[in-house]
Amino acid sequence: MNTPMRVLVAEDEFIIGHDLCDTVQEAGYIVEGPFDRITAAALSFQKNKPDLAILDIQLGDGIVYPLAEQMMAEDVPVIFHSGRSTPEELMRRFPDARALSKPCPPAEVIQTMQAMLSD
Repeated sequence: MNTPMRVLVAEDEFIIGHDLCDTVQEAGYIVEGPFDRITAAALSFQKNKPDLAILDIQLGDGIVYPLAEQMMAEDVPVIFHSGRSTPEELMRRFPDARALSKPCPPAEVIQTMQAMLSD
């Protein structure tokens, strides 16, 4: 039996974070989070490297870009989930990542996750 993949979720908006975690968990993944601060997400990342990360850009203690860069350097696929930046802006800066605009339908989140994990 295969072990479910682990997904780290960093989102500082309480309801969105918990909805996103519920969506990921209902799709059969193990969820780490939601983390509302970069420091907490980074600590979780160091303790138990996830198979994929879903990151809001602005967390309670700053912009998530340095953490995203560290994750991608360690071959962890990243999906940005933001209401502030457009997917086009994010794709220019992070061509190997994916970007979803808030609000994003759960089916699109799951489809994007599955596509990234199968690459």
